[in-house]
Amino acid sequence: MAKISKNRKAVEAKYNPDKLYSLEDASALLKDITFTKFDSSVDLDIRLGVDPKKSDQMVRGVVSLPHGLGKSVRVLVLCTPDKVQDAKDAGAEHVGLDEYIQKIEGGWTDIDVIICTPTVMAKVGKLGKVLGPRGLMPNPKSGTVTLEVGKAVKEVKAGKIDFKIDKTGIIHVSIGKASFSPDKIRDNAIEMINVVSKLKPASAKGAYFRSICLSTTMSPGVKIDMGSIAGI
Repeated sequence: MAKISKNRKAVEAKYNPDKLYSLEDASALLKDITFTKFDSSVDLDIRLGVDPKKSDQMVRGVVSLPHGLGKSVRVLVLCTPDKVQDAKDAGAEHVGLDEYIQKIEGGWTDIDVIICTPTVMAKVGKLGKVLGPRGLMPNPKSGTVTLEVGKAVKEVKAGKIDFKIDKTGIIHVSIGKASFSPDKIRDNAIEMINVVSKLKPASAKGAYFRSICLSTTMSPGVKIDMGSIAGI
């Protein structure tokens, strides 16, 4: 029989896998059941009662988390020369066009978000095979294709994220770090849930929210009592 670690025993003493916790209690509990030596990400999983195979039930959107993600977001802006200074002033790590397109074609993807102007989409579109599978392709719906590159960079740096439902009907997003206070974890989770609630497809039948779960990188999932969240 495998030996149960000290940390595992500590988790089992504080956590009931069959219990539904209020969002407030779950946000506090995460800090008690996370024992990684690094600052784990806090993840939110939302299972929805929609069929993502149907185009009119695809749930996708953007959310600006009130307390950010707790990590540095590396931004590449692909733009014409007249937008370069705006992007740099806003804090973009990489700004340019042709030289970065060549680097990406060569396999470079050491960034978290790519923002571009509509005028260069013809060139950026050719990178779809590289950027698409990595979730890096700029998209007007997520605000990453825009003439206001400075504003877009600042929003991304402040905690704006793009999300969409996967093929199993689940939205999985990181909403902060384990080092956040329980209040900040709760606030970010509520903002995310409220945005998803507003995106309910008109064609969706039955219960929209099926389950909600909070976890950190290596912690068990904490099931949320959806009755503790107003408005869903």
